[in-house]
Amino acid sequence: MTATLAPASASAAAARATQLRVTQPRVLRSEWTKFRSLRSTLHTLLVAAVLLIGLGAVFSAVTASQPSGFGPGENATSTSLTGTFFAQLAIGVLGVLLISGEYSTGMIRASLTVVPRRLPMLWAKLAVFAAAVFLTMLIASFTAFVTGQALLEGHHQNASLTTPGTLRSIVGAALYLTVAGITGVALGALLRNTAAAISTFVGAFFVIPPLTMLLPASFADHFAQYLPSNAGAMLVGGDYGLSDPLAPWTGFGVMCGYAVVLIGLAAWQLRRVDA
Repeated sequence: MTATLAPASASAAAARATQLRVTQPRVLRSEWTKFRSLRSTLHTLLVAAVLLIGLGAVFSAVTASQPSGFGPGENATSTSLTGTFFAQLAIGVLGVLLISGEYSTGMIRASLTVVPRRLPMLWAKLAVFAAAVFLTMLIASFTAFVTGQALLEGHHQNASLTTPGTLRSIVGAALYLTVAGITGVALGALLRNTAAAISTFVGAFFVIPPLTMLLPASFADHFAQYLPSNAGAMLVGGDYGLSDPLAPWTGFGVMCGYAVVLIGLAAWQLRRVDA
């Protein structure tokens, strides 16, 4: 009787172990549940969409009312997508909070207890965040373009989807915001402090680029185009006052390089430093 029950008990235990095994798809589903259950997630994405669409409409309306038309390095598409560079603040903060919030509340210990190998949790957070931000911002950037062109059309300054570079810029705005947000996630994981991570993000994307304009052109022209925001902005269209801008996809590659380095450092620290 004992010999008969032992194999059955072992089989049941093995089946339960298989059901409870931590896998990447299960971690991904868990992170998606956490992401969508936070009210701040929806609010922040909504704020980013409003900034992208609303400010794009404002800049398009102002441009349409000016006799001089577009400024240097601007065009109809880039003007309607100007809100991208304001929306990145909301997306960057969301990226930081996605993981630094768990450190501040202590929830990260529970997450790492459930996923002891740690890195699958980071990959799942990045995947869920990137997918949600890209899809949301793609819809917002397309809406911003349509709205902006409607405002510019009365003055015959508008572009269409068939205009060279238009589709690249619309998709590029979503890609730019996604990578900017991923950079925020990486900073949150690396610094583990919300204030420090947000301050670093703001400094890199909002403070340092304008300050380079105060430097002598002979000095700033050698590195300004390689700053993450300046490099990635080339994918959205326009040259934004840079004297030697990178090609659109080259600049985006440089921006992605910054994000990859930060993610690598965050993953290295996550594996070796206790929460």
